[in-house]
Amino acid sequence: MYSNTGGQASKATQTASIAKFAAGGKATAKKDLGMISMAYGHIYTASVAMGANPAQTIKAFKEAESYNGPSIIIAYAPCDQHGIKGGLANHQKVQKNAVECGYTTLYRFDPRKEQPLTIDSKEPNWDNFEAFLLNENRYKQLVALKGEEEAQKAFAKTKADAQKRYNRLVAMAK
Repeated sequence: MYSNTGGQASKATQTASIAKFAAGGKATAKKDLGMISMAYGHIYTASVAMGANPAQTIKAFKEAESYNGPSIIIAYAPCDQHGIKGGLANHQKVQKNAVECGYTTLYRFDPRKEQPLTIDSKEPNWDNFEAFLLNENRYKQLVALKGEEEAQKAFAKTKADAQKRYNRLVAMAK
């Protein structure tokens, strides 16, 4: 969801997330903006989360700046609308946890390289995925709203969507 639009869901919002205009939880998979950008083949693309890997974030910004062409950096940055347990004081830890569980993946796609895609995060520990979701009110509220069984189905879909995105990146990096 995006604070600058009043907390509404977008096509890049994860499945199961509750937002102002997705009060019942978003039902569809998020649009993979990085994959769309990389498909063009000539756009420097990176996914970063400063709390997970500050050095990778700086490297991505330097590479993007030095690239003579279009660049896009997708930064995972928690916001107040996520309803993070403990508030935004925990945003660095939340970013680290997001990467460790597979909610987001760190990578750099540099068209100047022979093998342009580099995955900078370790293989996720998918067992921690649901715990990550339940650390945020935008997911936790789904249990009260839809019931445990329906929420679990939505969370499973969110995880499966994330695994599919990760597996596509791994295949593309080979």
